[in-house]
Amino acid sequence: MKILIYPHDLRIGGSQVNAIELGAAVRDLGHSVVIFGQPGTLTRKVRELDLEFIQAPTPRKRPSPSVCATLGKLARGRMLDVLHGYEWPPALECLIASRLVPGSSSMATVMSMAVAPFIPRTMPLLVGTEQILGAESASGRQRVGLLEPPVDVIANSPSAVAGPVKFRERFGLNDQVQLVVCVSRLARELKLEGILSSMDAIAELARLRDVRLVIVGDGPGMSDAIAKASAINDGLGRRVVLLTGELEDPRPAYAAADVVLGMGGSALRGLSFGKPLVVQGERGFWELLSPESVDRFLWQGWYGVGSGTEAGRENLISILGFLLDNEQERARLGSFGRELVQDRFSLTNAARVQVQFYRRSLEESTGTFSSLRAEALAGVQYAAYVGRRRFHRYFGHNAADDFNAKPVASMPSLAVRGRDS
Repeated sequence: MKILIYPHDLRIGGSQVNAIELGAAVRDLGHSVVIFGQPGTLTRKVRELDLEFIQAPTPRKRPSPSVCATLGKLARGRMLDVLHGYEWPPALECLIASRLVPGSSSMATVMSMAVAPFIPRTMPLLVGTEQILGAESASGRQRVGLLEPPVDVIANSPSAVAGPVKFRERFGLNDQVQLVVCVSRLARELKLEGILSSMDAIAELARLRDVRLVIVGDGPGMSDAIAKASAINDGLGRRVVLLTGELEDPRPAYAAADVVLGMGGSALRGLSFGKPLVVQGERGFWELLSPESVDRFLWQGWYGVGSGTEAGRENLISILGFLLDNEQERARLGSFGRELVQDRFSLTNAARVQVQFYRRSLEESTGTFSSLRAEALAGVQYAAYVGRRRFHRYFGHNAADDFNAKPVASMPSLAVRGRDS
């Protein structure tokens, strides 16, 4: 097959990394793959994996007429079989372009915590959790499948990168200090609340032990993170919170960690390095991954919703204190996590699932009338969405990442907290 993969951007982020790594793995199974998008930090990764990169026009609004036209021209000129968009803006642009070129097909992958309702229900869709798959199937979507966030377990392993010593030397951290590492885009929705709360937790722990919080990433919330980190560091009289900014290769940070904080693909990459993981969510959600809690995350994804920021901070302090005091427990949970990723989230297995989904999507047809009706309904829903955003923007309440900020409902808590974990 001839496949174009279109991540929603090429800055550091889980969905984008998944798109690129899966593209290379699909290519290695014998298919032709090109990556399309706006240049960014991850363009280097595209080149390192020896994938062809095609630059997209700069969109003024989404979906972008100029992007759709370029995609259509590429589909026609290269006789592409599949236009594959990651997250809703590329998905809609791929759909429109495929309608311009008979013989090409479009599909979507959504790794956000909820699916935009204006992705037409006849469009083939892959989602990242069992919970979202169940919700989409129950809502009447038939062409939907599960592809959990994959991890390259070879590239993401301690033996694949420069040792922890190199990372510590680069950022002036001695061998004795314990490191809690979070690799994350600093998005205001979904992520920033937990990141700021983790700073407070580390500040409390740092009064009694030599521990640092290392946050790797950048984004709209960076100014808030810098202000918070500066206040904590000034108050304690030493650097306890370290913001590295975005790193082209964050793997050495995972390798240097004693404990990893994270959600989604970042959480899984931490596990791939054999590190104990505390899963981050919203409203104070923090939970230690263990054999007792794993089923929850396999169902709802690497995320959760808590009962409040203050209670969550106290819970995080308890979990981190327990882990930092117990080297044996860190090793046990790290081994458990590494085995879990190898068994269930391998990149090679994910590539095979994706190829099977491509083939099935090309073979199946929902019929012209059904597709047109679904796309017309999606158009009405999209117009309503745009109207709501303009209304909220006018009153200064606009959310930046709507469908990450509004996840499907969490299942009842199975939390096993603190020392009992």
